[in-house]
Amino acid sequence: MRIVRHHDHGDPSVLRVEETAKPTPGPREVLIRVEAIGVNFAEVQRRQGLPIGGPAELPGAPGGDVAGTVEAVGESVTGVQAGDRVVAGVWHGAYADYVTADAGSLLTIPEGVDAGQATALVSPAQTAYHAITAAGRLKPGETILIDAAAGGVGHLAVQIAKALGAGKVIATASSPAKLEFARSLGADVAIDYTRAGWVDEVLAATDGKGADVILETVGGDILRDSIGLIAQFGRLVFYGSAGGFDIPPVSVVDLIDMKSVIGFSLYAIMFTQPDVIQAGVDALVDMLATGKLKPVVHTTLPLDEAAKAHELMEARAQLGKVVLVP
Repeated sequence: MRIVRHHDHGDPSVLRVEETAKPTPGPREVLIRVEAIGVNFAEVQRRQGLPIGGPAELPGAPGGDVAGTVEAVGESVTGVQAGDRVVAGVWHGAYADYVTADAGSLLTIPEGVDAGQATALVSPAQTAYHAITAAGRLKPGETILIDAAAGGVGHLAVQIAKALGAGKVIATASSPAKLEFARSLGADVAIDYTRAGWVDEVLAATDGKGADVILETVGGDILRDSIGLIAQFGRLVFYGSAGGFDIPPVSVVDLIDMKSVIGFSLYAIMFTQPDVIQAGVDALVDMLATGKLKPVVHTTLPLDEAAKAHELMEARAQLGKVVLVP
């Protein structure tokens, strides 16, 4: 079978398709015949050599969100059988024809959801949902500002915030096409954060108060500017740094007007808060079933074009998800 690996850190060209043996599921594992792989920006950063979630070790084999059909089950697996269509987070070696996954981590793909859309149910949708609820503690009627709102997580966050009763959803993005995309998903206001004066536009949209909840994943100057846009008693959730790791220092003086900044990582709660994770999964599946959440796949690419998928992600050219199809 094929798998994508890289033996050096660098640009997307370091990704190589190699041949390897089909894995065998161990105890409490299943073997999945892969139908779609959701490409996440964290894997772009790991390929570059950034220590996202741990040391950037070599050789690397990108992880991702894998949807497919169970082909075999290992010992002590119950509740799952060959032929089930599932989606799972795979931390290493996800860009492949077959993967093994912990049987306890599987989600059943809802009826009517294709494999490409299903890949959003693991990392992207759960990150968006828990950043808004567990970290941001959004209340119905509050205003939320979502930076990078056209990306894999951001486009889901716009829809989830609307479904949870946000009073106003303000989306920021970096091009007219992305702004229009965010509006099509339900954003009430869309603002280009690369334009001078974007902060004033947000303040105008909030009557000078700022946003009650801010989801920030760009970093750099956007993070610093966003801190100034937190409303009194508001919460900024920092869940990534797509713009690199040049993170500006934040003074507690900037927060003295009863403002909060909280960091968020899905992995921080995935294994320690199983009840919270399950409640999020149930809520997301319900949103899918009722049409309140519609993951958007920007493009699907064959497995041997993994480098092109990473090029799209680095250029931030996608609207929604980028998916590999073996």
